[in-house]
Amino acid sequence: MITQKMKYALKALLELADEARRDSPQALTIEEIATRSGTPKRFLEHILLDLRKAGVVASIRGRSGGYSLLKAPRDVSISELLRRIDGPIAPLPCLSRSAYQPCDDCHDEAACRIRKVFAEVFWSYLVLIDSLTLEDMLAAGNPAAKLLED
Repeated sequence: MITQKMKYALKALLELADEARRDSPQALTIEEIATRSGTPKRFLEHILLDLRKAGVVASIRGRSGGYSLLKAPRDVSISELLRRIDGPIAPLPCLSRSAYQPCDDCHDEAACRIRKVFAEVFWSYLVLIDSLTLEDMLAAGNPAAKLLED
């Protein structure tokens, strides 16, 4: 599961992306982003700082200051954001790209059946998540409704 922090980050980015699409986009204050996205302001301050450090958003100081999307939505990778905000996304430490560690109780990774099964599942997940961008999220309808209907 993604954390609440990641959900707030995505909500903020979607609001900034929606603003960037307008004819005359403006930088949004933290208060405006919080109101539009339904996100608590106190969490947004830290999240927007992380997103600024990642080069995804820009902050502008002054009276008409605020935050704006620095990258095009098609260039904002959801998997990179997940790793940046939530940390490693692998189900096992021995499968992680960014935080690999051998499992403490494993003596032979090559023969580990748990690793093999989760590697297949994780590979399928990575194929999807690595291709997902903020632009995909902007274009999405309500896929959750289809899941909930069944």
